[in-house]
Amino acid sequence: MPSRTYGSRVRVVPALAAAAVLTLALAGCSVDSTSPADARAAAASDSDGKPLASGKGGGAGPTQAVDCEKAKCIALTFDAGPGKDTPELLDILKKEKVHATFFLLGKNHVLKYPDVVRRLAAEGHEVANHTWTHERLDKLDKGGIREELGRTQDAIAEITGEKPRLMRPPQGRTDDEVKAVSKELGLSQVLWSATAKDYSTTDSALIEKRILDQAGRDGIILLHDIYDGTVPAVPGIISELKNRGYTFVTVPELLSPAAPEPGTVYRP
Repeated sequence: MPSRTYGSRVRVVPALAAAAVLTLALAGCSVDSTSPADARAAAASDSDGKPLASGKGGGAGPTQAVDCEKAKCIALTFDAGPGKDTPELLDILKKEKVHATFFLLGKNHVLKYPDVVRRLAAEGHEVANHTWTHERLDKLDKGGIREELGRTQDAIAEITGEKPRLMRPPQGRTDDEVKAVSKELGLSQVLWSATAKDYSTTDSALIEKRILDQAGRDGIILLHDIYDGTVPAVPGIISELKNRGYTFVTVPELLSPAAPEPGTVYRP
């Protein structure tokens, strides 16, 4: 979606944005993916009943306090921040005792809001990578992919002391070269199962409805904390999903007892 400008509130042309999401939904990424349930099952089998150590890394690591084989888990994720509304979002999440996963953009966001990045990590959220400038990684050679991901890894590590272990490719577009570079950098790829297309609307009620209509067990919700309608929609999303019996977890907690595997694409 080349017309999207992160770092400002310029919106994409809705038809183009919708077409891109529809294409992803129909065709999926070009490499194999693993569901959270399959990751958990494989890890449980490999460990012979013993918990797997997965380390901390990038914020909130799997604590195994929640067993997503038994609990009705869902992961709340935010892309393309931090932005000016992220502190308000963090206040909401703290009040609701919800940890989320934040896929951060480097150039105009991590560098602009270092204190917010520091707060994300300190408050137990998973700090993850969404590239440096939001270039489509499948359009770049390995050097370009490495630069987009590596610069953001370094910028986040300079602020939090830890490099992320998760990344989300812009538009969900990935291929074998992206997989290879991600593996080299210690990054797992994370896609999603529910999106509000919040880049195309400021209607918070509509954003909330779209997410609630798509929510499911082991789901990964995609929102953007840089758009005006998104943060106001979050309290209603959390409240209703809690009423439906969902437990909010970070992406690594959703995979636990598996540890995120570098290069692997995870998608519900």
